[in-house]
Amino acid sequence: MDMEQLVTRDGLSALGARYAAEGKNLVLTNGCFDLLHTGHVRYLQQARELGDVLIVAVNSDQSVRALKGPERPLNSALDRAEVLAGLRCVDHVTVFEGKRVTDVIRQLRPAIYAKGGDYTLETLDPEEREALQDVGTEIRLLSLVPGKSTTSLLERAKSTQAVP
Repeated sequence: MDMEQLVTRDGLSALGARYAAEGKNLVLTNGCFDLLHTGHVRYLQQARELGDVLIVAVNSDQSVRALKGPERPLNSALDRAEVLAGLRCVDHVTVFEGKRVTDVIRQLRPAIYAKGGDYTLETLDPEEREALQDVGTEIRLLSLVPGKSTTSLLERAKSTQAVP
């Protein structure tokens, strides 16, 4: 992975300031992205179309376990980050600790925050919503690809396992 694509927590403020100074609209999205599938790719392409630069904040391994359970993630945070960075529509990737992306929002100060259509403005985490409001970020909810989710893929894989 190109190390310029992977942004550390310490580099977020400078990256956000650089793109703002260049007059570029920075789009932020986040998630676990444990098993990359068609729904993810289409979602990320839609997010990228909203602005000039797309940064994806990936939940750390500990954070995925807290959100999804002890058997997740299937892939490490750095592996997930590398796969995302390999997509043409993704400009930068960062890994964040904790369940919420609030600190990334406050440091990066994106112009646009994209979230999947399984969320509404009311169901966004209140702390994240407040951080977005504080930094003047526009929130955009993108449509989902029906039937495409990591959870449904894992359930299908479990149900098709051969019985001894």
